[in-house]
Amino acid sequence: MKKVVLAGGTGFIGEYFKERFNELGYKVKIISRQQQYISWDDRSEVIDALENAELLINMAGKSVNCRYNEENKHEIMNSRIKTTNILGESVLACENPPKVWMNSSTATIYRHAEERPMTEEDGDIGSGFSVDVATNWEKTFFSFDLPKTRKIALRTAIVLGKGGGVITPYRNLVRFGLGGVQGSGKQKFSWIHIEDLFQIVLFLKERGDLSGPFNCSAPNPVSNQELMKLLRREMNMPFGLPSPKWLLEIGATLIRTETELVLKSRWVIPERLEREGFKFTFSTLNKTLQDILQ
Repeated sequence: MKKVVLAGGTGFIGEYFKERFNELGYKVKIISRQQQYISWDDRSEVIDALENAELLINMAGKSVNCRYNEENKHEIMNSRIKTTNILGESVLACENPPKVWMNSSTATIYRHAEERPMTEEDGDIGSGFSVDVATNWEKTFFSFDLPKTRKIALRTAIVLGKGGGVITPYRNLVRFGLGGVQGSGKQKFSWIHIEDLFQIVLFLKERGDLSGPFNCSAPNPVSNQELMKLLRREMNMPFGLPSPKWLLEIGATLIRTETELVLKSRWVIPERLEREGFKFTFSTLNKTLQDILQ
C-alpha cells in the first residue's frame, strides 16, 4: 500500500486530504500535536513514518487568524520554521526517504497588487510580517539538500470548501446583511477550491520533472466587490451593508484577528501550473460558490 504523510494534517485542508487519499487507497500517516497521532517530539516515530513514503505534505503552523501581537507573531513564525526543520532533518535520516516533499507556503508572499497579477517568475515579493513568515518558511524548506527527495513549495491562495476555511465567516456576514464591499472593494481576491488543490498535489506528485514554488490559485481572481456580489447572489440576499476600513479595524480588534486577511490585494495567477498542462475543475468563483453553498 502506498503511503502519504500529512504533517500538521488535522485542520480543514488536512482532514479533506486524509479522506481523499484514503479513497484512493493510500495509507495515511499524520504528524500532529494531538495525542492520537505521531508526535513531533518523537523523532524516531517521525522518521519511521517517512520511510518509504510516496509523498510528504507539510501543513503545520499556527493559524494566522489572530491578532499580530508579539507572542502570536513569534508562535506563527516559530511553528513553521521548527516543524520544517524537524521534517528536513528526519528526511535526511531516512534510508528510503519520501520521493516528494510538498511544503505549504502562501500567496501572501507577494506584495499588495491592484495593477497586475503576480506569477512565480515575475511576481514581486512583498514586505511586512506575513511576507517575512512566508519567505523564511520557504528559505528553511529549500535549505535542505535532499538528493532523493523532490521539493515543491505550494504558494496557496485562500482555500474554499464545504464546512470550513473562510467560507463560514463570509456566509455569516452575508446572512446578517453585512455582505457589502469591504474597504475599497477594489482589492483582488485569489482563491482555490479545495478539490483543485488536492488535484494539484496529485498532478505535481506524478510530474518528476517539476520542483520549486507553484502558485496554487484559480486562474480567474476577482475583486472584493465581485466576491461579495456573488456571495449575495448565491445566498439570495438582495443587499449587503458595506464595511469601510475603519469599521473593519474595530471588528478585527473585537474578534481578535487582522484586517490584512481581508484588505490585502492578493492578485495571483497559476502561471506554471497552466503552462505545464494542469486543468482546473473550478476555474471561476461562480462555479466554486455554487458547489460549496448549494
